[in-house]
Amino acid sequence: MPRKHLRDLQSEEDRRNLPINKVGVKNISYPIVVLDKAEGEQHTVARVNMYVDLPHNFRGTHMSRFVELLNRYRRGISTLNIRDILAEMKSQLSAATAHFEIEFPYFITKRAPISMEEAKMEYTCRLTGNSSVDYYTLEVRVPVLSLCPCSKEISAYGAHNQRSIITITIKARDRIWIEDVVKLAEESASSEIYSILKREDEKYITERAYDNPMFVEDMVRSAAEKLQTMDGILWFSVESENMESIHNHSAYAMIEHEIGP
Repeated sequence: MPRKHLRDLQSEEDRRNLPINKVGVKNISYPIVVLDKAEGEQHTVARVNMYVDLPHNFRGTHMSRFVELLNRYRRGISTLNIRDILAEMKSQLSAATAHFEIEFPYFITKRAPISMEEAKMEYTCRLTGNSSVDYYTLEVRVPVLSLCPCSKEISAYGAHNQRSIITITIKARDRIWIEDVVKLAEESASSEIYSILKREDEKYITERAYDNPMFVEDMVRSAAEKLQTMDGILWFSVESENMESIHNHSAYAMIEHEIGP
């Protein structure tokens, strides 16, 4: 049947007088390209959510248009063009507001501290935008090592340590490199961690952490101090969760701070 004869149910009138805040597609697994500070670009696979508002008088939105638009940007999605994506979503779907969210693994090549062995380290990132505001939000989750100052102080030898996750969320208008956020988080912990280590590397990291003990509170304060001096940030939050090795719970701390224009 010719397309012009197919009934467009989504565009038909709805008389219930109930506007919808968000409607769209959720949890699309999609290959994308993101900006990479060292390599120029990086290919990865994202989980994508795309929504628009729907006026009370329309029955539905056109779901296929979301995927069509995503396909046009698959060769490059970044903090630089997220506003372009939002503007196209509004235009293509005749919407007043648009929301775009992607979560993806990001890989950075790291060298072990002594052996200099290279391997890729994975970090989970989330980039979101909302057409109602003039900034984007970048979240980066960074695994690190923490060693307890109290345990070190009260013990004749040794101190309990654990892997921790520092989560930094930033609101900004200009480009913020993922690599810079990762470095900031790693420098705020007892030690950074690596994908591959030789014995000499393990010795170095163990001793480094022992010489640099950090409470969960210390880590979020250290990261917050650094974030306050970073250019281009409007607002940030920094969280740390320590998966405690001698307790059946995690230790947690969070700081958020608005810097302004």
